[in-house]
Amino acid sequence: MNNKPKPDDRSDNVEKLQKNIDRTIRNMELAEEMISKTSDDKMKKDLEAKNRRREQALDGLRREIKDEADYRAKKQ
Repeated sequence: MNNKPKPDDRSDNVEKLQKNIDRTIRNMELAEEMISKTSDDKMKKDLEAKNRRREQALDGLRREIKDEADYRAKKQ
């Protein structure tokens, strides 16, 4: 029995990361809509905090895309 690990397949990482970025931005936009429409202060604060965390996540995702692009460039 041969238990070799699967080779690292990074061929579609940029596309997956971009899809996550797009989804996160859309969620931020939806949260902003909710913030503007609700009078519930707790909900507003919760959504604002969530959007701050999303912004941090976006920074990380963008760094990952850059890393993947650098990896692709080196591989060619």
